[in-house]
Amino acid sequence: MKFWLPLVLLLFMPSPPQALNTKEQQWVDAVALTYGTRAGKRVETWRKEIAKHQNAPERDKLTEINRFFNQLYFVNDIDLWGKNDYWATPLEFLGSNAGDCEDFTIAKYFSLLELGIDDKKLRLVYVKAIELNQFHMVLAYYSTPNAEPLILDNINPEIKPASTRRDLLPIYSFNGKNLWLMKSKNGQLAGDSSRLSLWNDLRERERSLKLNKPIVSYDE
Repeated sequence: MKFWLPLVLLLFMPSPPQALNTKEQQWVDAVALTYGTRAGKRVETWRKEIAKHQNAPERDKLTEINRFFNQLYFVNDIDLWGKNDYWATPLEFLGSNAGDCEDFTIAKYFSLLELGIDDKKLRLVYVKAIELNQFHMVLAYYSTPNAEPLILDNINPEIKPASTRRDLLPIYSFNGKNLWLMKSKNGQLAGDSSRLSLWNDLRERERSLKLNKPIVSYDE
């Protein structure tokens, strides 16, 4: 009996955290070099979250990714980057520890793709936030093509069906391939997402691992 006890305990022990792969370690090192050690730790935590939830149900993936990124600071582009509009890559967002609505949405989008959610189920939606009287971006998740989407947002952290978000007026939406104008329930296809210059610039920085630094620091 004494022989089997350690084996039984071993079976029920939590598995050790998965080590970062070469690419992930490159990301951590690049962010730490550009923004500081704490920023590198945020990227490392992000990668561990991705590994931890790989096999979770899709709804749980939405919840965890929405929760994770909503911990970061909301700061307008003009205050953070000195530009009227700047779409940060997820690494720039985590490195800066702050961003505006587009940065929250983009980071959630790429994270959910990594977790195996089909691009066809996700749309980045540009909206008018009626109560705030300003433009805003959220992430929509469609469980099926004709399903009512769920909205992931940094203003309202609770994931809700789109029909309950009467404070948002959709204008256009896009994903990695397509662009839609929101003139109907699911939007009217208006071409591919390469028509968006900010999206193209972001993808180029992502591919080349180019990291820009904000004009103010929210690192902690």
